[in-house]
Amino acid sequence: MDQLALLFVLLLGAVVSVPLGDRFGLPSPVLMTLLGIVLAVLDFVPNVDIPPDLILPALLPPLLYAAVRRTSWRQFTANKRPIFLLAVALVFVTTAVVAAVAHSIVPGLPIAAAVALGALVAPPDPVAATAVAGQLGLPRRLVSILEGEGLFNDVTAIVLYHVAIAAAISGSFSVQGAALDFLLSAVVAVAVGLGLGWATNRLMDSLGDPTLQISLTLLVPYASYVLAEELHGSGVLAVLTTALFLAEYANNADDVMTRLAGHTFWNIVDTLVTGVAFGLIGLELHNAIRTASGRWGEMLGWAAAIVGVVVFVRLLWLLPATWLTKRLHAKRDLDEDIPTSSRETVVMWWAGMRGVASVALALAIPLKTENGEAFPNRDEMIFIAFGVIMVTLVVQGLTLPWLVRKLGVQADTDSEKEFEKTLAVRAAQAAKQRLRELGETEDLSDELTEQLLRRAFDIGYRISPDLGEDERREAHAQRARRVKLVRRIQAEMLSAARHEVLAARSEPGANPEVVDRVLRHLDVRSLK
Repeated sequence: MDQLALLFVLLLGAVVSVPLGDRFGLPSPVLMTLLGIVLAVLDFVPNVDIPPDLILPALLPPLLYAAVRRTSWRQFTANKRPIFLLAVALVFVTTAVVAAVAHSIVPGLPIAAAVALGALVAPPDPVAATAVAGQLGLPRRLVSILEGEGLFNDVTAIVLYHVAIAAAISGSFSVQGAALDFLLSAVVAVAVGLGLGWATNRLMDSLGDPTLQISLTLLVPYASYVLAEELHGSGVLAVLTTALFLAEYANNADDVMTRLAGHTFWNIVDTLVTGVAFGLIGLELHNAIRTASGRWGEMLGWAAAIVGVVVFVRLLWLLPATWLTKRLHAKRDLDEDIPTSSRETVVMWWAGMRGVASVALALAIPLKTENGEAFPNRDEMIFIAFGVIMVTLVVQGLTLPWLVRKLGVQADTDSEKEFEKTLAVRAAQAAKQRLRELGETEDLSDELTEQLLRRAFDIGYRISPDLGEDERREAHAQRARRVKLVRRIQAEMLSAARHEVLAARSEPGANPEVVDRVLRHLDVRSLK
């Protein structure tokens, strides 16, 4: 098997793991990691040959962009306090404790290298957390916090990692210099993200065609990441800023085709890239086995100690952090999402799985220092990092569904339905208001006005059937049955039309471009 065949196997696994995960109640990223581990122990499967410095730029931008599409800027601002405590403060604390323990137990490990190890194992993976939370039906407030933590903790960890690696390579370290680098990195990233987001928004308006607009959204995350890195900023923060800007300002309510096609496109990208990323994590077992050859007992002991530190520091931090957030939570903070019970705090603790960023940073550790010597304890650092990733991702990922069921932590479906009903009322009222405005300028008969008013009510009813009184609901149900019958018959008619047009494609003298254009017209009619 060559590298290309291996890539196709991972892509196929990414597709198959989704229905398998749904059937068995397991996160698809965890299944892909297990597939990677299985492939890694097979003799005919080659070692993955990807330059470490390309893993983050190739995988993170689309994954972050896809994750941000599911959230909003308001959600981040409302949860700034819990996100800061998890994505910034907890990363610093975890890095410090891991560095102290690793420096004391691994012989010859310099403090700068130990800090780099702490930084690369500190951030929980945003993709794994989002995928797991979405499949388990967790309360929206927990999903919001996990998403916010996962998206922003990479920024903190990657900057800390680069500062520590630079200190380990040069042999010198300055606290003031590190703090200034951290600040400048954030400022540059935000500036790049906002500038590129604004430019993309303007360009999207001029492109017009949905195919070109969606193609641009695929290029923008990469452009944002690379440009920020070239300017010595945080590529991750730049991608997040760009994505949040576009999510806030690039939505045209009437651009239906772009929105539908874009949603489908990014679901495909998210599924495939996520599968490949977590498959690669499992395949790194090759490197771990080679590194630990002849030193299994010693290196497993080091890895187990760091795993314990990473897991329990998160728990020991979450308990007081949750209490503090609740104390600071005021009545005016209506939109702030905080855990409401100790059970939810336990779920947040166990959902702290490491993933793509940790693997990429571990593999990106330089081979040599500035004076030409081998980077100190590089093999040991990679093995320990791999141990942390495997335990937190596989063990916690496989047991998290059981833990959620055992603790009974579930989404508040009643509040979600109530919010859905509120949106349905607002949508119907907006439609009725627009009808009244048009009635002042258009010559509408009473019969047509009454018909359009019923359709305005139908807009809300289709979103939330609980709207309206019993009689109106029954009348609407009868109309809905008639409409359903008409649509079924119309669908059969359109299907016959599509078959006939498609059959013409293979006839002598048929122009395939004209056939495809007519077929697209019929397809669009079928969506209405």
